[in-house]
Amino acid sequence: MQAWGSGFWWPLLTSFTAAGIVTGLVVKYGKRLGIMDDPAVHKHPKVVHERPVPRGGGIPIWTALIIGTVIFLPDNKRAWGVVAGATILAITGWWDDRWGEKMSPYLRLGLNVAAALAVIGVGIGIAYITNPWGGIIRLDMPQWCFWLGGERRCIWIMADLFALVWLVWMQNIVGWSSGVDGQLPGFVIIAAITIAALGQRFSGDFGQWPVITTAGITAGAYLGFLLWNFYPQKIMPGYGGKSLAGFLLGVIAIMSGAKVGAMAMVLAVPFIDAFWVIVKRLREGRSPVWGGPDHLHHFLLARKWGRRKIAVFYWGISLVLAIGVLQLNAGAKYFTMAAVALIITGMVLWLQNWSTYSKQRGPDNG
Repeated sequence: MQAWGSGFWWPLLTSFTAAGIVTGLVVKYGKRLGIMDDPAVHKHPKVVHERPVPRGGGIPIWTALIIGTVIFLPDNKRAWGVVAGATILAITGWWDDRWGEKMSPYLRLGLNVAAALAVIGVGIGIAYITNPWGGIIRLDMPQWCFWLGGERRCIWIMADLFALVWLVWMQNIVGWSSGVDGQLPGFVIIAAITIAALGQRFSGDFGQWPVITTAGITAGAYLGFLLWNFYPQKIMPGYGGKSLAGFLLGVIAIMSGAKVGAMAMVLAVPFIDAFWVIVKRLREGRSPVWGGPDHLHHFLLARKWGRRKIAVFYWGISLVLAIGVLQLNAGAKYFTMAAVALIITGMVLWLQNWSTYSKQRGPDNG
């Protein structure tokens, strides 16, 4: 059995150091790399920053993940499947950042699917989910089995479909809550630490340690990035940093033993915000993947909230919900999730009805 320090804190500190250093280099050489985002040139209704800032958050996050995996998870086949998916997103993010978000959101959605399939292909899936009324709901049937290379392999159809939808959803909705300085990395850190803490309760199960370590790498990477992203931000996450956040959180939620409900509760604000934005855009005849200024952070900015206040607001709610996840039993969690969903839904709908923002379309996913 690994010690909590070597299994979580050392990966966190290592990825924190790597991400902090590499983010500083990206900030320094952002103009030379051609990833500066100038609001005077990048005309889009969702843009809220007021001066040129480099994108490129996917570069330090991907680097920290690689370093953490090589040092702490070198012989883990599933970890390298995660790296393969993360590499797809990092390359996508670099291209998108380099060419000013001109990639089609539908192409990016296809690459989200490719990243998810890289993970599912190495056997990461959800075999069951907890039934709120007792017991579990099995997803390991039906199966499609075949022989490949002299070895019998099986695809768990329902489990893999669930994992695919979950991972694609996470890559998008987490990234949508990244509009102001420091907003995204703060709640990503809280969510990753929460999953690690849940895994620690079952540390006698050897299968939990790769989860705890990956959660530590994720938390450390975004903590190192936060040093440069908090107000006033010197770098933005860009598509790579945003999509990698949702991807990594989605993966550790699956790997930890299908703690999808726990992750959804900690990320209740991004989840509910994304759901109502999709509803709002469809109601207005717009595609859900074409961006606009209709997220919760846009509405809070319209009410004269400062960027730091908005970021801390997201962190604070995620922290309170994370404490609830760690303290409540399974039945109480579902009741709490329902109550939180109603409260946040009411707040989001009220802000949407109050807002007078333009409904202009823009070619961005988020």
